[in-house]
Amino acid sequence: MKIINSKVHGILDYLTVVFLAASPTLFDMEGDLRTFTYILAAVHLLLTVLTRFELGIIKVIPFPIHGIIEILVAVSLAGVSLYFNQQDNMKGFYYYIWLAVVIALVFLLTDFKNNEAGT
Repeated sequence: MKIINSKVHGILDYLTVVFLAASPTLFDMEGDLRTFTYILAAVHLLLTVLTRFELGIIKVIPFPIHGIIEILVAVSLAGVSLYFNQQDNMKGFYYYIWLAVVIALVFLLTDFKNNEAGT
């Protein structure tokens, strides 16, 4: 069941960027965890700004490709969580495994075929 349209997905993307950017402070992250989270926030912002949907600004990346990138990121973040687990950084492990799950759920619930921006 695809209950998230492209506009709502865009709103969720920008909220995700804010969450990622605030997380190092909110969760007292340090070192690699802090750095990686800030980098991920910047990359997610760039992807959102460049996506061809209602809330995209430059509109270069087709919305279905945006979805493929996001599911690949979700799988990668599961791997990142394992890296933090090996580093005995349980905060990083749990943060990134849950982030991977949420991004995967948003992917599964988003209708990437019906882009209301129409371009």
